[in-house]
Amino acid sequence: MMREELVFGPITSRRLGVSLGINLLPEKGKLCNFDCIYCECGWNKDGTGDRIVPTADRFRQALENKLRQCGQDGVKIESITFSGDGEPTLNPDFPQIVDICLELRNRYYPEAKVSVLSNATRVYRKEIFEALRKVDNPILKLDAPTDGLVARINKPTGHYHVSEVVESLKQFKGDFILQTMFLRSDDFDTASPEVLNGWMEIVRELRPREIMVYTLDRETPQKGLVKYTAGQMRELVKPLIEEGFLIQIR
Repeated sequence: MMREELVFGPITSRRLGVSLGINLLPEKGKLCNFDCIYCECGWNKDGTGDRIVPTADRFRQALENKLRQCGQDGVKIESITFSGDGEPTLNPDFPQIVDICLELRNRYYPEAKVSVLSNATRVYRKEIFEALRKVDNPILKLDAPTDGLVARINKPTGHYHVSEVVESLKQFKGDFILQTMFLRSDDFDTASPEVLNGWMEIVRELRPREIMVYTLDRETPQKGLVKYTAGQMRELVKPLIEEGFLIQIR
């Protein structure tokens, strides 16, 4: 299972290019309100050894040191990406941290994009939405069109309804990136007609500026999951491509 430092990389991302990673969650644990069956960080129950999340002050120091060093070494950075060991918006300093990140990006790497990978569960909170509006790439997850399938794939803790997440995402007026995982197991298939059609209807309702469709890439905590090829996914989303949606397939 992956465990990341507060600032890590840069690494080459299949979606974002040369990416400097930000982990706002425990460095030796995991903190998430999803427990996705495909998560490269493993199950939540296996990540309880460390519950300490970095403060805004610690983040500022770590990111500035890293950006300064990368600049001196001539290291290329195309994206500063909030991902890490769980859901980044759970860090209580998240809005302040986004402001700090943008300030330091502008100073050291003004051409780099700031990206946030989020499960979209906290977009309904005004301060989280406003912070996500400030970044270049708010990349927001919706893996399934029904509460039942989300329960199987993402295993959310607490209150979760697809309809409420969709309403929250409407606030972006299309200015966000929708991210969806395509996979199947013995008891579900995200590419089955009823699931695919339901998801495409949500896409048409939200009209995101870009859609990232991807599949399994690393070892998963639940065994027996099956990935799709890029060609298969391209065929599945062909109706949306023909309607003019910008879709990145990985």
